[in-house]
Amino acid sequence: MQNVRTEKFRVANVDCANCAAKIEQNLKKIPGVREAVFDFANLTLHVQAADMEAVIDEAHRVEPDIELISAKTRPGQEDTAFTPYRSLWLLGVSVALFLILLGIEFGMIPHLMTEVEIGIAVVAYLLAGWNVLAGAFRTIRRGNLFDENVLMVIATAGAFGIRAYEEAVGVMIFYKIGELLQDLAVNRSRRSIQALLAARPDTAHRKTATGFEAVSPESVAVGDEILVKPGDKVPLDGEVISGRSQLDSSALTGESVPVSAKPGDRAMAGQINTTGALSVRVTRPFSESSISKVLDLVENAAARKASTEKFITVFARYYTPAVVAGAAGVALIPPLVVSGAGFQEWIYRALVLLVISCPCALVVSIPLGYFGGIGRASREGILVKGSNYIDALTRVKTVIFDKTGTLTRGVFEVKDVISKNGYSEDQLLEFAAAAESHSNHPIAASIRQAFEKTGRRIDTDLVSEHTESGGKGVRVQYKGHTVLVGSDAMMHMAEIPHRRCEFDTTVAHVAVDGEYAGYLLIGDQLRPDAAAAVKGLRKEGVEHIAMLTGDNTCAAESVAHRLGLDGFHANLLPEDKVARFEAIQAEMRNGGKIAFVGDGINDAPVIARADIGVAMGALGSDAAIETADVVLMTDAPSKMADAVRIARRTRTIVWQNIFLALSVKGLFVVLGIMGLASMWEAVFADMGTAVAAVINSTRTLGRRRNTDRPAQSKGVAA
Repeated sequence: MQNVRTEKFRVANVDCANCAAKIEQNLKKIPGVREAVFDFANLTLHVQAADMEAVIDEAHRVEPDIELISAKTRPGQEDTAFTPYRSLWLLGVSVALFLILLGIEFGMIPHLMTEVEIGIAVVAYLLAGWNVLAGAFRTIRRGNLFDENVLMVIATAGAFGIRAYEEAVGVMIFYKIGELLQDLAVNRSRRSIQALLAARPDTAHRKTATGFEAVSPESVAVGDEILVKPGDKVPLDGEVISGRSQLDSSALTGESVPVSAKPGDRAMAGQINTTGALSVRVTRPFSESSISKVLDLVENAAARKASTEKFITVFARYYTPAVVAGAAGVALIPPLVVSGAGFQEWIYRALVLLVISCPCALVVSIPLGYFGGIGRASREGILVKGSNYIDALTRVKTVIFDKTGTLTRGVFEVKDVISKNGYSEDQLLEFAAAAESHSNHPIAASIRQAFEKTGRRIDTDLVSEHTESGGKGVRVQYKGHTVLVGSDAMMHMAEIPHRRCEFDTTVAHVAVDGEYAGYLLIGDQLRPDAAAAVKGLRKEGVEHIAMLTGDNTCAAESVAHRLGLDGFHANLLPEDKVARFEAIQAEMRNGGKIAFVGDGINDAPVIARADIGVAMGALGSDAAIETADVVLMTDAPSKMADAVRIARRTRTIVWQNIFLALSVKGLFVVLGIMGLASMWEAVFADMGTAVAAVINSTRTLGRRRNTDRPAQSKGVAA
């Protein structure tokens, strides 16, 4: 069995969205092709296939002029300059000849010989439509009669056949003008989209024995030292080893508040150094850096198509043949069955239908709309992995949050030490710190920190038999004593008598040699925008907002009450979270989607199980980016509301385009059949609709900052 390869190609010489759709359809029919997605908005072809040569050959068979360039080049760097100078020059000559024809028609210029007038019309027609004719010839040679070029040639040739010379030339000219305007609008959209990828660093200043040399970021190895000058982009992820500065993270996170950088702090590729020079030791190669992940996610998002895009592709496949069949019926049936109906009149009406039949307005504008929405989200620090998730976000009716590290900061601090049964506070803190000396949990770190503030340290050689008990706590041997530190559930499991079980904050109970020694109250603060997140989600129509946590019931209830949540579930072990989430899913009656928002590592199983899994504050976490469908790149839960808002705006614009295109086309089909629309009006309507839809799609890229959210003091999550 052949190995399946995954390739991404930059595509050149394909300027027709319908052609791109046909290439995609034909590639999917090749044996061994698992996936073929032509992203016309970004001029990229995504392919998974066993035989890549067969894919390239088929692409050239469908579109002989196509160029497929392996996407090893830097994203956002390819030249998309729109230079229609030759077409404009030929079109100008054609327009001049067309004006002569109109002058003759309206008596402003004396009539010439009929043959001369026909010759002028033919020359004007060929100058305006030479590439349309060439495209039609190539399409017919491949046995396809439903290409827009073929339909335009049939329509205009038919106009010549019924001696409507001016209309034949005029329709071709206006069709070409519409194509140029459409190409200009698409190119402008594409440049706007590619501007989102401009955060990619181009140069790194690597330290050598003789000084610093400018090199590409890809050539810098882990452990190398680089210099980041004021105003430069940080080229690779690393640790600051000298210098102090402020780093602008807006290209990565959408947050404009700079973060401070000093020795020991983390610097991330894509941040902009604003004040002082920094020396940075590289900790990751460029291919694994933060900005590389962002660019890869944004660029590849179009490979996951929304159901609307898939529907439009299928619709276009059947729509054009249906209109052509209808046009044939309009041309032939009335003259044969209706008394007094002439072939010339009904053939003309059929030609109007052919002119209005091109599906480009739909095929171009809808992918552009979705990609613009994905780009808009990324600019606000929200990575959406595909337009299918844009659609899913619009149908979210239930959002479940993790508590610690998501709605709360997850930065724990021991607030109080309450000793019992003759133990002193110092003894209690020492036993707790010893038990947590081998744990990397944030609560354990806060206990060790509190103990170290007393000026003492735990001798880890005295700690043995470290045993964790499934999310409940830990048991160790320390200085000859058996020490238990954990939740109320662990105390009950070990049958340790204690008077108080419920607290409105996080608590760590301590038992020594089977006797209750006391407890530590550990504080965790709500995130500043947690309330804004709940308010924003309700504003976007989310009906049920709840929380899952491993913390105790009182602490969970306190958070839920302060935020106004609809419910919470506490005392959950990691495996219990999945079971509880599935129970909530089963109880849903609103028919919408359910999203889970977590910190991306501990919550990975629930994130994977959700309709839309959202990892928050997870930039740099491979597990989060791999598992989640949406990645919020800061510690702000309110970004979830922003994600839903952007998705709904994008979906609205997409459906505006669908309604605009179908209503205009439907109207002109009716007017054409009734004889109330000319070919000129039809081509104006067709190309005007395409241009208007493309321009409307660019609105998804518009920025609207959410002023309800408190300013963040921190730009990028660790």
